[in-house]
Amino acid sequence: MRIVIAEDLLLLREGMVRLLTDTGHTVVAAVADATGLLAAVAEHRPDLSIVDVRLPPGFRDEGLRAALELRAAEPDTRVLIVSQYVERAYAAELLADGRGGVGYLLKDRVTALDDFLDAIERVAAGGTAMDPEVVRQLFTRGARHHGIEALTARERDVLDLMAQGLSNSAIGAALFLAPVSVEKHITSIFGKLDLPPADDTNRRVRAVLAYLNG
Repeated sequence: MRIVIAEDLLLLREGMVRLLTDTGHTVVAAVADATGLLAAVAEHRPDLSIVDVRLPPGFRDEGLRAALELRAAEPDTRVLIVSQYVERAYAAELLADGRGGVGYLLKDRVTALDDFLDAIERVAAGGTAMDPEVVRQLFTRGARHHGIEALTARERDVLDLMAQGLSNSAIGAALFLAPVSVEKHITSIFGKLDLPPADDTNRRVRAVLAYLNG
């Protein structure tokens, strides 16, 4: 996989380059700011960009804004955002277009190699990858969306894993559910959230977004 990295901390940036290279990926560019990110993606057209939320010069949300700009210009752009903090607004903005191909991980997850590589693969394939801690904190803040409130405990468990980006088979394995049971729970979730039939990836993303906007 061809990857662009945008991270201002030199040690973390070089660490990700080494990790990704050692696991068979090609880092075509590693930059320190949002301007560099935009230029690198325009030049290299990578399969995935890994982007820190806070980049120079303001260290606020320059990385996120650049990522959203890239996706607005080219909808198939795949972006994995990394951050030190759980920011509900950031996660919601990433998911807002409903297309998938996005992820939000805490920086601590980068050192959990299997989780990090799994997130990369899922996002590059057009799915989503939300850090489990991000999902946990969002769900414990309390949902106000009427559809979310109507979910059963098991449906909330399923939605939690959907938010992390797990496939139906992975959800079944995690919750010890048969495939048909997982499908029934997901169908019920879509119904309670008033999500009409559409592209499945789109509905899964919108189901998570319903909570974030609750």
